[in-house]
Amino acid sequence: MNIQNHPVVSREEWLAARKQHLAHEKAFTKERDKLSAERRALPWVKIDKDYRFQGPNGELKLADLFGGRSQLIIYHFMFAAGWDEGCPGCSFLSDHIDGANQHLAHHDVAVVVVSHAPFAEFQSFKQRMGWKFDWVSSEGCDFNYDFSVSARAEDVAAGKATYNYEKSDGAEEELPGLSVFYRNEAGEIFHTYSTYARGLDLLVGAYNYLDLTPKGRNEEEIMDWVRHHDRYEDKAAASCCHGG
Repeated sequence: MNIQNHPVVSREEWLAARKQHLAHEKAFTKERDKLSAERRALPWVKIDKDYRFQGPNGELKLADLFGGRSQLIIYHFMFAAGWDEGCPGCSFLSDHIDGANQHLAHHDVAVVVVSHAPFAEFQSFKQRMGWKFDWVSSEGCDFNYDFSVSARAEDVAAGKATYNYEKSDGAEEELPGLSVFYRNEAGEIFHTYSTYARGLDLLVGAYNYLDLTPKGRNEEEIMDWVRHHDRYEDKAAASCCHGG
């Protein structure tokens, strides 16, 4: 619909249209609740492989990433060896983590970001972005490959590389994703869920704001307007609450 020629009606007509849309919103909410319940009911896979990560104090096991909690969310951040800065899209999503983590950390959920690059290589970028969340390296282990966010050259050549549960013809060095794990009282760890591509939209709060506005996401391609948050040209836009 062309925003320049958008219908303008009386308050009464608007209210009638809004109530009709509210019925659709409520139906969608119920369907979303059903989908979430279905997700929680998915079977699990026990993790037997001994993954090792590098953190600020040295080597970590997967169990260590839980931080004493029973649930672990890992965001697979696109940052490969030799990169100077992280993917702008992953950075856009990661800008939302610290706010949520203030609450999740007190509700039995650990959130950890994992990248393929050596630990030392993304420290200056993390500091530049001002992030506080835990961010560790999976360098030297199969973690990224097993969870389909990195592809070995031989797998790409053989047509065995997959992304988002489909065979991928691309040879992307890194790709984004999210994986969820559960650790029981016996210390056993299970993979419960992973999502990729548009499945990550749910984590980007800014998109939820945009979806409420007249122009919506207003993008030609997904995230084509997104920059690292210190790279927007108009960083000093005046607030309506401050004189200018």
